[in-house]
Amino acid sequence: MPGIRVVADSACDLPDDTVARHRLTIVPLTIRFGTEELADVGPKDFWVKCHQSSVLPATAAPAPGAFAAAFRQLAAEGADGIVCINLSGKLSATGQSAQAAARELDGEVQVEVVDSTSVSLGQGLLVLGAARTAEEGKGLAEVAAYVTGAAPRLKVYGVLDTLENLKKGGRIGGAQALLGSMLAIKPVIEIRDGVVHEESKQRTRGRSLHYLADKVNEAAKAGKVQELAIMHGDASDIDKFIDLVAVAVPREQMLVGLVGAVIGTHAGPGVVGVAWIEPQ
Repeated sequence: MPGIRVVADSACDLPDDTVARHRLTIVPLTIRFGTEELADVGPKDFWVKCHQSSVLPATAAPAPGAFAAAFRQLAAEGADGIVCINLSGKLSATGQSAQAAARELDGEVQVEVVDSTSVSLGQGLLVLGAARTAEEGKGLAEVAAYVTGAAPRLKVYGVLDTLENLKKGGRIGGAQALLGSMLAIKPVIEIRDGVVHEESKQRTRGRSLHYLADKVNEAAKAGKVQELAIMHGDASDIDKFIDLVAVAVPREQMLVGLVGAVIGTHAGPGVVGVAWIEPQ
């Protein structure tokens, strides 16, 4: 079936059924537990592995060849062009690999590589929007322009149960100030301009989740939430959090999913996050 096809890396955390419904192609990052290297590990298996492992996981960007293989497969299927949407280039070299692959395929198929400047289901919402734009029959430039236009309106917040993973993974970014009191707080972070920023310091997890729910509810009541994504890292209290948010956003308007291995590696177990795109 010809048309524009959308590719993303596995940091987008979109559920398998959503990936299949929109004919998305996902290129996996590599996950390492010590000397053990895994590719394409599912979210459930990842969190089981985390609970069993005595070492913190680490991630590695896909090689350019992995993206090139995906692009060539879509070209062979008759794609008129490809838009590849990657996690923040300030947090990973994944986008650089995609760009190298796009250059390699110059003359075979036109590929536009776009930095989502985001992570997890924040990136996932942009991928979904691009897929829907392509399904409307829009061209390559229009699909890519959707992503670059929507990215600045994307809001992504998260509650961390631990800062250990961010600290050891070197992705602490603008939240560096949190480290001094990391044992005494349950921080709320924001992904802004492609990096991690401190948003709030809360003394308990319950307070941090209520704070996050209040942000969602205030935005929803102001008409700023058209579609809400909720992601979590095997959090036992996720249903309670969804109940807090459901007072302002109907459950059928929520995309709920597990944080996968790429972001879970840095966010740590118990993370709860939200993402939405504000209307223009």
